[in-house]
Amino acid sequence: MMNAAKPPVLLIEDSDEDFTAFTRAIKYAAVDYPLHRCKNGDLALDYLYQRNGYTTTGYVPHPALILLDLNMPGTDGRQVLRQIKGDPKLKSIPVIVITTSSNPKDVEECYRSGANSYLVKSLNFERFRREIKILTDYWLTVALLPATVEQEPE
Repeated sequence: MMNAAKPPVLLIEDSDEDFTAFTRAIKYAAVDYPLHRCKNGDLALDYLYQRNGYTTTGYVPHPALILLDLNMPGTDGRQVLRQIKGDPKLKSIPVIVITTSSNPKDVEECYRSGANSYLVKSLNFERFRREIKILTDYWLTVALLPATVEQEPE
């Protein structure tokens, strides 16, 4: 692993209430990665492609993990997922769909589009907190992620 700062976890979530729940759950899970939030799909794509308000002159690593809500205004999570998994430079980033939808069509579409996992947001905070802990333990501790071994371009 590089000695540089850890890459961020990107949370794409439009709901302030859900964002607060995520931050509390991630704090409980003792996630040792920075969390970056984008409030909609358009901002998430700007962030991933470093354009508009996210332009930079230095090297910025891809997120280690993307937590993606499906139902957002504008560019929704389904479109963001297809864009990420259709791009050779982004497709190796694990994308975990975390949404209120348990519609089998959504589940099927997301997996066909390349989602690495699909989780229905629990309305019970204690359960949600445990699920986020398990999810982050696996994806950020157990699994070897491309962003953690990625080298700066030459």
